Amino acid sequence: MPDRDEDSGRYTGEYSTEDFLNAISDKEGMAGTGDIADYVGCAHDTAYKRLQQMEKDGLVSSRKVGNTLLWTRLEDD
Repeated sequence: MPDRDEDSGRYTGEYSTEDFLNAISDKEGMAGTGDIADYVGCAHDTAYKRLQQMEKDGLVSSRKVGNTLLWTRLEDD
């Protein structure tokens, strides 16, 4: 979880990419956005935006199952 600035109360750090990848791995290779957000300790919206960027970067892929977006980790070559 990121650090919080004592004066402003705002979070100063970022959630690491590795935290998101570990969340998927710990859920047997496939996890919903909410599960990942809970694992990392961030808001659902934060997780969704980060996962979208990770998908653009070729780290994860997503697929819609019902009303849930499931994320899988792409293997390194």
